[in-house]
Amino acid sequence: MFDPLFDLKQKRVLITGGAGTLGALIAKAFAERGADVTIQDLNEERLDEVRKSISGESGKAFSISADLSSPDQCASVVNEANALMGGLDIVINTAGINRRKPITEVTEEDFNAIVSVNMKAIYFISQAAHPIMKAAGGGVIVNMSSLSARYSFNTISVYAATKAAVTSITRSTAREWAKDKIRVNCIEPSVIKTDFTKPLWGEPHRTKWFDETTPIGRLSNPDEIIGSVIFLATDASSYITGQSIVIDGGILSGGDWDSYA
Repeated sequence: MFDPLFDLKQKRVLITGGAGTLGALIAKAFAERGADVTIQDLNEERLDEVRKSISGESGKAFSISADLSSPDQCASVVNEANALMGGLDIVINTAGINRRKPITEVTEEDFNAIVSVNMKAIYFISQAAHPIMKAAGGGVIVNMSSLSARYSFNTISVYAATKAAVTSITRSTAREWAKDKIRVNCIEPSVIKTDFTKPLWGEPHRTKWFDETTPIGRLSNPDEIIGSVIFLATDASSYITGQSIVIDGGILSGGDWDSYA
């Protein structure tokens, strides 16, 4: 039995990017705690696998295959999730992409693609969720930002800019929607060991470098992010809004990342 402060029974949750490593783990964690979960992603095959893997948990599981490149698509996903679950209490925005290139090689198409998913989609998913949550008397939004929102790295200039925007959007929506009893927070993790980040840590010399330059001595595993998401989504954080939780293994406390490449 879970502590009432962390109770998710009968909560209705939309998770964007739910077919990814982190999104899938979050979906499973919420379903295990009794929430009904709708996961969105582009990859239909992977989406179906994730849905089936969590259907045996105590909550119900649904899936929506869609891209989030336009406000209309975002609104459609939110409204469909609301219809499937009979309501919408929590939105977890984990969808994101990256194209690692030096600034001098970034094309307009690269720029627009990254902005559309990482920034624009979060903005319009949240916008579409607002009237539903307001009418229900409140809700929670948790956005996935990144340590790169506040710490510069090479070859991810557009990605970093969008994550800084996510952190800013989090504060703006939290400020405007507090009166509607909608709390909005975000998480700023450093590199998490997922398929998405494997180009950074997938070779032994890169893993060694991360281990030696992160004060805690290693990169985070995906399941180490789950606790913070649950905390922000439940009554355990009922007086917290507009905030960013940094999960970085101590990097901002003085890790030597100046040689990052």
